[in-house]
Amino acid sequence: MKAAPVTFTPPLQIAIDGPAASGKTTVARLVARRLHVLYLDTGAMYRALAYLALQTRTDVDNGAALAHLAAVQPIAVDIDEAAPLGFRITAGSRELTDAMLQGNDVTAIVSTVAAHADVRAAMVAAQRRIAVGSPVVMAGRDIGTVVLPHAPVKIYLDASVAARVERRRAQLERAGVNVDVRHLRQEIDERDRLDRTRAVSPLEPAADAHVIDSSDLTVEGVVDEICAIVARLETRAQ
Repeated sequence: MKAAPVTFTPPLQIAIDGPAASGKTTVARLVARRLHVLYLDTGAMYRALAYLALQTRTDVDNGAALAHLAAVQPIAVDIDEAAPLGFRITAGSRELTDAMLQGNDVTAIVSTVAAHADVRAAMVAAQRRIAVGSPVVMAGRDIGTVVLPHAPVKIYLDASVAARVERRRAQLERAGVNVDVRHLRQEIDERDRLDRTRAVSPLEPAADAHVIDSSDLTVEGVVDEICAIVARLETRAQ
């Protein structure tokens, strides 16, 4: 089922937040396709910086050094529906693949990288620039609370830990990454702890977010629910 292009003034912004492996990336991409709008997974930007830090041996506990790294090797996002992620992401002049971004070494440090105020300030500014001037579906962990606080549609997508572990396992295996399920669960538990307790932009639902538990829902079911929310908003705006 396809919807007509969404036309709002100002352009529609859909913010989708949630913990690791809650399905927000897949859902956001499909919502964007159905509504014919841009899509951006902001987590990929933090993963790109984490990858850069590993390649350059930059101290992941040094926020200023990481922000400098992002400045000298800018992380750029180009929307491309033909790409596996729905966009292409480059760091400096090098395009990064999904396997690079989803590697175990990147996953192990990305929450630490993303916790620095200097890093988040630089990333938020870049993300807001992408959202200016055209409708967008943006997924991450602080989109509705920090990046796009005035977005008319805010979704907090959650799921049980068991469901999230299974989804991440499947995602990693598709990317060619070997998976130890027990270790993966430990990683997700630790990422939840770090994301929810960090001092800067902790993971939490925006006060006006629609909370959706996707544990027992199909991807299409979640997409239908979000598109219905957008349709109701569009009806009220007319």
